[in-house]
Amino acid sequence: MSDLFGSASDRRRKPLAHEARPATLDEVVGQTHLVGPGAPLRLDAESGSFGCIILYGPSGTGKTTLALALGAAAGKEFRVLHPAEHGVPDIKKVAEEARFHDILLFIDEIHRFSSAQQDYLLKLTEEGTVDLIGATTGNPYFVLTKALVSRATIYKLEPHSPAEVERVVARAFAALAARGLDVSATPTALRMMGARASGDARRAVNVVERMAKAARPGTPLVIDDAMVEVAYAASPVPYDRSGDDHYDVVSAFVKSMRGSDPDATLYWLARLVHAGEDPRYIARRILVHASEDVGLADPTAIQVAVAALAAVEHVGYPEARITLAHAALHVARAPKSNSAYRGIALALAEVERGPLVPVPPNMRDAHYAGAAKLGNAGYAFPHDDPRGWVRQPHAPGVRPGQFYQSDARGGATFEDRADAHWERVTGRPQPRTWDKG
Repeated sequence: MSDLFGSASDRRRKPLAHEARPATLDEVVGQTHLVGPGAPLRLDAESGSFGCIILYGPSGTGKTTLALALGAAAGKEFRVLHPAEHGVPDIKKVAEEARFHDILLFIDEIHRFSSAQQDYLLKLTEEGTVDLIGATTGNPYFVLTKALVSRATIYKLEPHSPAEVERVVARAFAALAARGLDVSATPTALRMMGARASGDARRAVNVVERMAKAARPGTPLVIDDAMVEVAYAASPVPYDRSGDDHYDVVSAFVKSMRGSDPDATLYWLARLVHAGEDPRYIARRILVHASEDVGLADPTAIQVAVAALAAVEHVGYPEARITLAHAALHVARAPKSNSAYRGIALALAEVERGPLVPVPPNMRDAHYAGAAKLGNAGYAFPHDDPRGWVRQPHAPGVRPGQFYQSDARGGATFEDRADAHWERVTGRPQPRTWDKG
């Protein structure tokens, strides 16, 4: 039976992504900052020494392809291990083999190895037993041991541009031609494949492979826009809710709101909604930034954000997207002030450093009989003054503007109106952010 299954395995055609994979560094598409002339990985390959390298980047950016090309360029024998199938005994076998051969060990998804296994790999590279290239989609500073990160050289691979994906797709067509299949695409369909791949070249090649199943030898198959639409409908936009993609998209979303760019805000919100992100999570982020970035410039922003959070508790997708857009656009379009965020951060830092400011007598609790005998007296009630304000010590030693600096910028905002009012009442200017220093 083993021979039967072995022969069937031999006859099974390799995936198109494997057949279209480049064999040399010069054939690698993209990542020119790593493999272009004079780039670090090309220099490593030319020297024949890699040490310990971590390739970090999203799926489909060519980590395995790059490792294979580097090994070929350096003239090293290539060995591949995967944490799902291999452990320390397998690593030891490679290390024993490395006594007699110059080996480049490649470990895909290296973050899946335990801390002890990562430490053992590090030991081999430090002793010069093997050169190691590890690949991971996770941020190495989060998913790998500190010892491995501190001693490895980390290179980040970037998602492919649409033009680079188109070049990879053209290579896939050439691989299909080698099978005797005449497959091509209209110019617009090719551009669609480049754009819809989201920087993942392997995803684009896999889509081509699915569409090429309709091809027959001797009969040309031309991929058109409609075929691409159908193929990508079954290939959703990649999104890892626990990985860098999640945090990067959320970061872009909140920074677009802070940057008052409504179109970018809607785009990144759409990315989150399309990926099925929990609407309550999105609403909470909007709520935070309604105070952090809008704050006193427009106090209604937090009201809208609170209402949005309450609404999405009762209304799910698809309608929740409208509520989220409403609140996000309010934050994006509102004038900005982060005086509340900055002020409480400065005040907390002062409290943590100490010494603590004693509560002055006029500020102490004086509602009970005998409070005056204890010295808790002297408070002037502001409402008894026609101005609604009385000059008196509230926190002796705390200087005006030490924590709160107005972000009023001359617009018709609450903070501008408040500044004008209190400057008129108190006769002293309100400290502003740009007055510091």
